Amino acid sequence: MQQLIDTTKKVICDSEHLPFSVYRSFKEQHMLNVPVIKPLFIAVLSGNKELGAEGELLCPAANFVFLSNTPTISMRNIPSDSEYYALLIEFDYADFDCLEHRTSRENTYFQGEIKPRLEFTLQQFIEWSALSSPELWHIRRKEILQVIASLGFEQVRSIMKPPTLSHKIHTILSSDLANDMDASAIASILAMSESTLRRKLSAEGDRFQDIKDRAKLGQGLHLVQTSVHSIGHIAALCGYASQSRFTDKFKQLFNVTPTDLRKTKMSGSGE
Repeated sequence: MQQLIDTTKKVICDSEHLPFSVYRSFKEQHMLNVPVIKPLFIAVLSGNKELGAEGELLCPAANFVFLSNTPTISMRNIPSDSEYYALLIEFDYADFDCLEHRTSRENTYFQGEIKPRLEFTLQQFIEWSALSSPELWHIRRKEILQVIASLGFEQVRSIMKPPTLSHKIHTILSSDLANDMDASAIASILAMSESTLRRKLSAEGDRFQDIKDRAKLGQGLHLVQTSVHSIGHIAALCGYASQSRFTDKFKQLFNVTPTDLRKTKMSGSGE
């Protein structure tokens, strides 16, 4: 796994916009209600990851977990002797066109060992992403899905659930958080009345404001984990007029403040 870690570190230093993310910490992280809007592949390269309120699923180093686009899930990132280090790849719905889809109501995640063929494919994906245009990234994402299926993980064929209205709204909001679109504007984009939008969301057990909060705070969580921006700057990027408001909402959803989460990313030497 060390070669994957070294490669991701080099590519991240050389490029800003990439089709993957890296989450790392030197102290344990515990976050509640983390939204998963698109199918998410997490390769744990160092340390351990626990999923679920009671740590029902343990994903140790050299293993992966693949989450469907349905759960809001609690997570613990637990460093080993050095650190916690994970590679995250978010998949678009169209990426799964390369697989024969199979319906499964129970399959909201699966996990497995990062075998040599998958490790090699991930290595290629990371190296290639720094050199290719974003329009081509989906080619390698599809290759990863095909390799996972070829290794016997048939669950990958049903991990992508049809996007709900809530997912569609979240995607629209996330694409332009600074614009602070209201329900009327989103309804217009989706070619329906605001009352119809709210009624359909209610049928899904969701509310527009809750989706908006998850979109803003989900991006905030991502930026706290992956960027060096100040908390105040992250708050502004996520559409909050004040850092204190952002912090309050962040703590309410994830049960940790952005400042305390940022501290887990600092080593004893202040890295």
